[in-house]
Amino acid sequence: MTPTLILSVVAAYSALLFLVVWITSRNANNESYFIGNKSSRWYIVAYGMIGASLSGVTFMSVPGAVATTEFSYMQVVFGYFFGYAVIALVLMPVYYKMNLTSIYTYLEERFGNNSYLTGSFFFILSRTIGAAFRLYIVINVLQTFVFDELGVPFVVTVGTFMALILLYTYKGGVKTIVWTDTLQTTFMLVTVVFSIFLICDELGLTLGQLTSRLWSEDISNIVVSDYLSKNYFWKDFLGGMFIAIAMTGLDQEMMQKNLSCKNIGEAQKNMFTFSGVLIVVNFLFLMLGAALVYYATQYGITINPKHTDDLFPNIALNHLGTITGLMFIIGLISAAYPSADGALTALTTAVCYDFLKLNRRKDVTEESLRKTRHIVHISFAVILLLVIVLFRVINDDAVIRNLFKVAGFTYGPLLGLFAFGLLTKRSLRDKLTPVVCIISPAISWIIADKGPELLGGYKFGFEMIIINGLVTFLGLYIISGKRTVPAS
Repeated sequence: MTPTLILSVVAAYSALLFLVVWITSRNANNESYFIGNKSSRWYIVAYGMIGASLSGVTFMSVPGAVATTEFSYMQVVFGYFFGYAVIALVLMPVYYKMNLTSIYTYLEERFGNNSYLTGSFFFILSRTIGAAFRLYIVINVLQTFVFDELGVPFVVTVGTFMALILLYTYKGGVKTIVWTDTLQTTFMLVTVVFSIFLICDELGLTLGQLTSRLWSEDISNIVVSDYLSKNYFWKDFLGGMFIAIAMTGLDQEMMQKNLSCKNIGEAQKNMFTFSGVLIVVNFLFLMLGAALVYYATQYGITINPKHTDDLFPNIALNHLGTITGLMFIIGLISAAYPSADGALTALTTAVCYDFLKLNRRKDVTEESLRKTRHIVHISFAVILLLVIVLFRVINDDAVIRNLFKVAGFTYGPLLGLFAFGLLTKRSLRDKLTPVVCIISPAISWIIADKGPELLGGYKFGFEMIIINGLVTFLGLYIISGKRTVPAS
C-alpha cells in the first residue's frame, strides 16, 4: 500500500468532513459554538459520543490488549454503564437546573471563585495533555507509514492536522461537532466490523465459528477473581464507574455536547442510550482483538506483550492487503479527529466563560465575544501542536504514557470537589482549595507507586481514581468551615 494511496484516502475523508461542516455551520453564532443553540437531537448526540469516547488510543489499545488481558476490559465497561447512570440522574439535573454553559460554574455557586477556577484549571490541564496524547498516537502511526517515506517533517504533519481541525471547528463549535462526531463514529464502527469479517475470511472461519471458538477458550475470560491482580473485577468495575463520572460527567468537553440538547429529558435519553450502545461497541473491539490474536498465532506473527498497541496496525497495514489497510487508516482518522475537535471547543469555552468571564461582562458585544473566542480557539490549537511535537522530541513511550497517566490523576480533584459539593452542606475556605487540589494528586501518585510494597503485593488499577477523589474529599473536609450552606 503506497503512501500516495493512503494520503488520497485521508484527503477524501477530510473533504467529506468539510462538506458536513459547511452544511451544519451555516448561520452559526456564539450560542451555536458554545451550546449548539440548545437544539441538538438527543439520538444524534448519543451516537456521535461513541466516536468521541473512543479515541485513537482505544482504537489500537483495546483490541491489542486482548493478547495479554483477554476480555477483562469488559469489567471496566460494565462500570462505565453505572457511572453514566449517575451522570444522567445526579449531575445532569444540576447542570440543567442551573442552566450552565461551563459546568464548573457549579463550583463557584457552591464554594466560591477560587474553587471555580481550580476546577476549570484542572480540566484544562487534563484535556490538553489527554487530547495531545491521543492525537499524537494517531499522527505518529501515519508519520511512520506515510509521511516519513514522503519526506514530510513531523511538525508539518501535525500542523496540517491541527489546521484541518481548527478550520472545521472554528465557526460552528458544538453545533458542528455533534454532526462530525456522527460521521466519525460511523466510519470507526464500519472499520471494526469490516476488519472482523475480513480476518475471519483470512482464517477460513465464519463469524459464528469465530464466536464459538472464542467462548471455548480462555481468551474470552471476562472476570478476574484474583484481588492482587491489577485487573481484579471490583477494581475494574468500580474504577470504570468513577472514571465515567469524572472523565465524562465532570468534563466540559463531554458535557458540553449533552448540554446542547433541548432539555434534561432529552439529555438523559441521550446518556442512557449512549451507555448501552457503548457496551456493544466495546465488545466489538474485543472481538476484533480476539480475531487479531488468532490471526497472529496462525501466521507466526510475534506479539510483544509490552507493545500490544502495535498489533492492529501491524496486521492491517502489513499482512491483510490494501483494502484492510485503507479501512484501518479511515478508522484511525475517524478516531483522531474527535480527540481534538471537541477538546478545542471545550477548552475555548472554559477560558472564555471561566477565566475571562465574557458572558458576564456588560461591555462584551456579540462581535467582541466572537473575536475573543477565535483568538482563544487558535491559541489552544497552537498549544496542542507544541505539546504533540514535544512528545515526538521526547521519543520515549514510557515517559509519554506517564504524562498521559498524570492527566488521569488530575481528574481526582474534580471528583473530590463535586462530590464534596453534592454530598455535604459544608462551606470551604475557598482560598485553600487550590492547595488541596494540587497536593491530592501528588499524594495519590505516591500511594499508587508504593502500594505493592506496603500492601503485600496489591497493585492499584483503575480504582486509583477513587483513591484520588477520596484524598481530595478528605483534604477539602479539613479546610471546610463550620458554616453550612444549602447543598445544590
